Amino acid sequence: MTQTTQTFTRMDESTAEQWAVIGVETMQHQGRVAERVLAMLRSLADITDGFAVDQLTHSLQTATRAERAGADDEVVVASLCHDIGKAVSVPNHPAIAAAMLRPYVRDEVYKMILVHQDFQGRHYYAHFGGDPDAREKHRDALSADEFALAERFADEWDQTAFDPDYDTLPLEHFEARVRETFAQARFAL
Repeated sequence: MTQTTQTFTRMDESTAEQWAVIGVETMQHQGRVAERVLAMLRSLADITDGFAVDQLTHSLQTATRAERAGADDEVVVASLCHDIGKAVSVPNHPAIAAAMLRPYVRDEVYKMILVHQDFQGRHYYAHFGGDPDAREKHRDALSADEFALAERFADEWDQTAFDPDYDTLPLEHFEARVRETFAQARFAL
């Protein structure tokens, strides 16, 4: 696998042949995406922010609950990665996680992660003076199935995943699915 550096310094001066090389090399290196995602997940072990478990454990519990409830692989991997944005920024972590997942999961799963904080807000927004019914602002933008999936995610798996005594599956259990999910991006042009 040889790496070829392109010589253009401006995209408007590039050629189709140069982009063909870049496309091939990008696909050859797609495996690094899963490894970076796994590293970011591992970094969540350093973030507790006052919760009873660290954010990696919370993410693992959320994915464990989704798997045990019979969710498909995309939903399980998204459940695992739903708070990965907290490795960068807590206030906008849903948008970060959703953007990272978008090329790899179907649209309803992307939307589930994008809106999860407002859906989970039913269980805590009032403590901050917020609207516990904030999920309702998404009702018209989501299909009935998308709304139901986001609701199930927030109410059954995410908001219940802070239990230090829960029988949580380890990250190694999910690694193959993470690698498979992030192996092939769905480019939207």
